[in-house]
Amino acid sequence: MSDYHQILKDADAIARKAAATLMSMREERLDVTRKEGLDIVTAADLASERIVIDGLRALTPQACILSEEAGTTGTLGESRWIVDPLDGTINYASGLPWFSVTMAYQEQGATKVGLTVAPAAGFEAHYTSDGIATVNGKMANVSTTSRLADAVIAVVLTSHFSAEEVARTAEIVRRLGVGARGVRVIVSGAFEYSMVAAGQLDAAVSIKADVVSYAAAMPLLRAAGGKVTTLSGPDSTDEDTQKVGSNGLIHDELLEALRGL
Repeated sequence: MSDYHQILKDADAIARKAAATLMSMREERLDVTRKEGLDIVTAADLASERIVIDGLRALTPQACILSEEAGTTGTLGESRWIVDPLDGTINYASGLPWFSVTMAYQEQGATKVGLTVAPAAGFEAHYTSDGIATVNGKMANVSTTSRLADAVIAVVLTSHFSAEEVARTAEIVRRLGVGARGVRVIVSGAFEYSMVAAGQLDAAVSIKADVVSYAAAMPLLRAAGGKVTTLSGPDSTDEDTQKVGSNGLIHDELLEALRGL
C-alpha cells in the first residue's frame, strides 16, 4: 500500500465519522447563522468541521488545513488539506440529500488524495494520484455522450451570488435549456464533479466556484477521462472561480454555447 493509499484510507474513516454526525443531526432543530448574502452556516457544519480538522491534524500534523468555515489553520508548507465538511449546506438544512463531506490532500499544490462522501445519497468517490479513481467502488469513467443535445448538465446557482452573477447564471441556464437535454441545479461541487466522473452527469458549470468545494474532485474527473476548464478554454486551477467540467466529448460544443459569458 502506498503512502497516498494509506492517507486515503485514514481520511476516509474521518470523513465517514463526520458524515455519520451530519446524518444524526438531520433530525435535530439546527441553529442557523447568516453568512454572505443569503447563505447560511449551521451547527452541523461546525460539528462536522471539528471532527474533520481534529482528525486530519492528528493524521498529518505537518499539513495546514484550509476549511470552509475555519479558514486556514496551521503553517503553510509543502502539504495542505482543502476540506469542506458540509458542502451543500442549504440542501442539508432543507432536508435534501445533495450534500457531502469532501477532502483533498495536496503536496506542493498538486492534489494527491481526494475523497467525497455523500451519505444521504449513498455516494462515495475516491482518488489518489498513483492510481485510484473510483465512484462507489467502481472505476470512474465519464459518459459517452457526444452531443450537447443529448447531455444532462448541472449548473450552480446559489444564495451568495450577486445580482449580476444570478443574471449570468440565468443566461447559462437559458442557453443550455434550449441546447441540452436537461439542466439540473444541485449545488455541491465535488459531488457534482464526481457524478460527471461516474457518467451520471455529462457536465457541470459554475461561474463562482470555491476551492474547498472542488479540489477533491477535479483530478478525479480528469482521471476518469473528463476535462475541467474555464469558460474561455484553459485548464481550470483550484483557485479559478470559473469551472466547466465535462466528459470531454461535449466540451468544445459546451464552451461554444457559453461563449461571451
